[in-house]
Amino acid sequence: MTDFVHLHNHTHYSLQDAACTVDTLIAAAVEHKQPAIALTDHGVMYGVSEFYKKAKKSGIKPIIGSEIYIVSQGSRFDKSEKVEGQKKTKHYRHLILLAKNDIGYKNLTKLVSIGFTEGFYYKPRIDMEVLRKYKEGLIATTACIGGIVAGPLREGNNEKAREVAIEFKELFGDDFYLEIQEHRMDGDEVFRNEIPKLAKELNIKLVATNDIHYIKKEHAIAHNILLLMSDKTGEKDYRELRYKTDEIYFKSSEEMKALFPKYPEAISNTIEIANKIEDNISFGGLHFPEFPIPKESNAKTLSEYLELLAKVGLQKRYEGKEITKEIWDRFNYEIKVINDMGYPGYFLITADFINAAKDMGIPVGPGRGSAAGSLVAFALRITNVNPLDYDLLFERFLNPARQSMPDIDIDFSDDQRGEVIEYVKKKYGEESVCQIVTFNRLSSKAVLKDVARVLKISIPTVTSITKYIPSKFGKVFSIEESLAKVAELKWVKDSTDPQIRDLVKYAKVLEGMNRNNSKHAAGVVIAPGPVSDYVALATAGTSKDLVTQFNMKELEVSAGLLKMDFLGLRTLSIIRDAIKLIEKNRGIKIVADEISLDDAKTYELFSKGQTTGIFQFESGAMREHLKNLKPTSIKDLAAMNALYRPGPMEFIETFINRKQGKEEIKYDHPILKSILNETYGIIVYQEQVIKLANQVAGMSLADADILRRAMGKKDLKAMQEQRAIFIKGAKETNNISEKIASVIFDNIDKFANYGFNKSHAVAYSYVAYQTAYLKANFLPEFLAANLTHEFGNSDKVSMFLEECRKLKIQVLPPDVNIPSVDFNVDGNKIIFGMKAIKNVGAPAVEALKIGREKLGRDFKTIYDVCSNVDTRIINKRALEGFVLAGGFDNLVGTRAQNFAAIEAALAYGSKYQSAKESLSGGLFGDEAGVIDIEEPELPKINPWPQNVRLAKEREVLNFYLSDHPLKKYDLEYYSFANVHLGEPDTFEGKEFVVAVGVVTEFRTKIDRSGNEMAFFKIDDFSGSCECLMFSKNYSEFGTCIVPESTIIVRGKLESTGDSIKIHVDDAFPLKEARDKLTKKVLLNINSEIHDEETIAKIKFILSTYAGTIPVYMRVQINGLKRDFYLNKKVAISDNSISAIVSILGENGITYLSS
Repeated sequence: MTDFVHLHNHTHYSLQDAACTVDTLIAAAVEHKQPAIALTDHGVMYGVSEFYKKAKKSGIKPIIGSEIYIVSQGSRFDKSEKVEGQKKTKHYRHLILLAKNDIGYKNLTKLVSIGFTEGFYYKPRIDMEVLRKYKEGLIATTACIGGIVAGPLREGNNEKAREVAIEFKELFGDDFYLEIQEHRMDGDEVFRNEIPKLAKELNIKLVATNDIHYIKKEHAIAHNILLLMSDKTGEKDYRELRYKTDEIYFKSSEEMKALFPKYPEAISNTIEIANKIEDNISFGGLHFPEFPIPKESNAKTLSEYLELLAKVGLQKRYEGKEITKEIWDRFNYEIKVINDMGYPGYFLITADFINAAKDMGIPVGPGRGSAAGSLVAFALRITNVNPLDYDLLFERFLNPARQSMPDIDIDFSDDQRGEVIEYVKKKYGEESVCQIVTFNRLSSKAVLKDVARVLKISIPTVTSITKYIPSKFGKVFSIEESLAKVAELKWVKDSTDPQIRDLVKYAKVLEGMNRNNSKHAAGVVIAPGPVSDYVALATAGTSKDLVTQFNMKELEVSAGLLKMDFLGLRTLSIIRDAIKLIEKNRGIKIVADEISLDDAKTYELFSKGQTTGIFQFESGAMREHLKNLKPTSIKDLAAMNALYRPGPMEFIETFINRKQGKEEIKYDHPILKSILNETYGIIVYQEQVIKLANQVAGMSLADADILRRAMGKKDLKAMQEQRAIFIKGAKETNNISEKIASVIFDNIDKFANYGFNKSHAVAYSYVAYQTAYLKANFLPEFLAANLTHEFGNSDKVSMFLEECRKLKIQVLPPDVNIPSVDFNVDGNKIIFGMKAIKNVGAPAVEALKIGREKLGRDFKTIYDVCSNVDTRIINKRALEGFVLAGGFDNLVGTRAQNFAAIEAALAYGSKYQSAKESLSGGLFGDEAGVIDIEEPELPKINPWPQNVRLAKEREVLNFYLSDHPLKKYDLEYYSFANVHLGEPDTFEGKEFVVAVGVVTEFRTKIDRSGNEMAFFKIDDFSGSCECLMFSKNYSEFGTCIVPESTIIVRGKLESTGDSIKIHVDDAFPLKEARDKLTKKVLLNINSEIHDEETIAKIKFILSTYAGTIPVYMRVQINGLKRDFYLNKKVAISDNSISAIVSILGENGITYLSS
């Protein structure tokens, strides 16, 4: 080992400031044979758990630290800036703190937390007061040129530097060191001259550091690019180093010695510091909050109380039914495992807040993840799925052979999730409950785009690379893997273009690093005391919300804290509000958890694929599978839910064919039938893998779960061991030959990687079934509830409005005489929810209600409205929203007239209300007088043309309501478009797309060559999509791309995460599409509906309108479809198409473009 240790080092947890990771930092220390390495990220401890474990595993002593920000004058509570000349000075300096031992680690944790909770102002700052309080167990060094000593020295304030050094010497004694650095940059003379003088004068030891921000010298440019990613101006040259040096890399011991030949003690003192660090910081343990046992229970321990509570719960669950020995055996087994593993408190805490939520009327999901496999969880009302009804396994949730924390994730209605967190805070204390950090990392696609922007590489160029980067099982390929495996990227790999080579080189350095942090969507931690006693806290992203600095995984493993997932599920809010509407509209009271699970109409809805709005069953491909499957049980739905994901999707067709009896089911051994019968011989679930190992090879369920995990991880060594155990067990338990046992093992292994958690599939199929039940039986209420909760998502609203249109549910436009904040229901009609109108909030709608109620009749004119409502709330902008959305359509005048009259109406209303106030305060009161102010007439102007009216409507709603510009082109839309813009799954597998839509946004830009290119957005019935047309294509096809025009576009797809964009090759008006594209006509005949008379009528129409377009017929008989040529040709015209539609209906004809 060498005689030097780096003690001042940053990783990507110094967000957007350092271009190295924990792994690369440790690897460099190993490579340079350094015995220890420190982690000192800026003001944070995000990476310390990962760092500690990985350093220990690599045989290197980890030194946990942080580069703290400390106020240089005043208090951490001061939030002001000193203005010196024209420059604002923030009163903080840098200070390195290193933890010597457990006490030091806990104190550092406290200090870092206080920086965020009390001292945050631009940076998380502490002050001398708290440093004195929490100094024990810490080593302090003076940091960089912005440090507590170098900073004042650089400013020429030598006396201040001396005072600070003395103060810290008194505070830390021999654990205080003066840092010296040599980066060949302005200010380094402070480290060469003044600091060594001060050290000698005050008898303070020197220590040499290098302020590492990246690993290799050649990474300086990549690091600079990282710094420039937050620069939105794009004006800075990436080659001009912001830090003015390329020296802040991981230097070897020899390089460091060469920098400080006069001060060898500064090198040896790094070893002295490393030797002061104790070798074992205490991570882990279990730190559960104390659950209060009610005195009246007479239970002495948590274990006793859990068993008591669960028994009562089980008896309630089985009220009126027999609790068999099998049920009690399972119950007692689970209780024993939970208690033996030390988790009774976990279950009691979880049951408490879930039942509190239910008692508060907050919807809670039936279960999520493997917790639905627990009978005790079912008894405690944590879940609402009886695991015995679906053969769910407790061991998949909690395995006595594998010591790991239980993991119960809970779904709450998304708009009431916060209420549950507040309940937990009140119960255990505000400081004991906290949410959890997560990090957004630079994936291959993201880093290429960010680096390209800094390098000023054009969007089309980088898009031509990123669009070919694939994903597998939701994980995006790395740059290296993509260049090696994707043929379309060979040109990038082989490129001699300096820009492309630089793009790839720098992106590879930064790939995988943290870009920023945010608050985890669901994670909540509950501690037995202040969370900051166990883990450092920070604020997340731009919010002021506190989060733990350890992520979900590290919290459990390294901090031993109780972590829960409190998930907000919008579907639960929709179910709740649909049920409320049903009771209000029909007087029928429904309890979601008591809905019958064998409703014929519900399964018919699934079998017809009418699953728009149905949780987890909405996609186009899923709808087609459901039509073929024709599910008849929750088990069918659960299996389809499990199969419809990358990997097992290839078995869907086999599953369906076997259910329908079209394919024989074969088993490698008869014992497999009882386990796989439910899924027609296909291993769909992880639980089946466990049961196969249990029943075939005689493994315990706990050991079988370990086999499943080994298979999932593809651990070859473990797999070989497990294979031997399996084959031996199969022989001993069932006398199965080695050959057959090997075949069974291989089949299990094949499916284990794809197998899905059955408990989760069943629980979520419950939720799906509930939504389908509501849709099948109470359609208007279900759709209204969806519209209420999706009003902010114009694509979703468009999709549901189209669903209303298809299913003949009328959506009444907004009406000031029927004011409703949310979407409501009247009979079979949906009343528009006015909160969806721009500039109209709940107060404005309430003001309408109050005004109308006081008036005692409907409003008649816009002047009538303004005379009787509070115009401080219903102001000009609100009135514009109401008018443009159609809220005055049932009053006197057109939208154009009422819009033009708004200012006059407000003036009239003000005058009228003043007169009314004056009169009501007069001698005779308001009953004696008459207000004699004549209403003005509406302006005499023409109505807006339909396209203008619809454009203005969309302006305030973000979607079309009263009509849709595409409506008259229904047939063209459904015939030619191979994607629906609001349904991302329709884009899957399509590199070349054809889309139909209305141009709703449009702008042009001059490209680098001085030519005009276009950016525009198109909307269809399902949603919208961004489009881009480069200059060459725009010059040829751009004339049709104007706002509110209906067009057809063809082009290539660019997909980044959830974002989809079309690179348009050509476009033309939709009115020309029928004549340009139609090569054939297909007539859809359903033998159950259409008889021979119908066919005769169709043939007559075809003869009447004979032409040149061949006609084909698709006949559906008993669910099977068959196409054949009719030997007739037709002339396509409005008349011929209308005639065919009048016989076959709107879905009876399709244009074919090939």
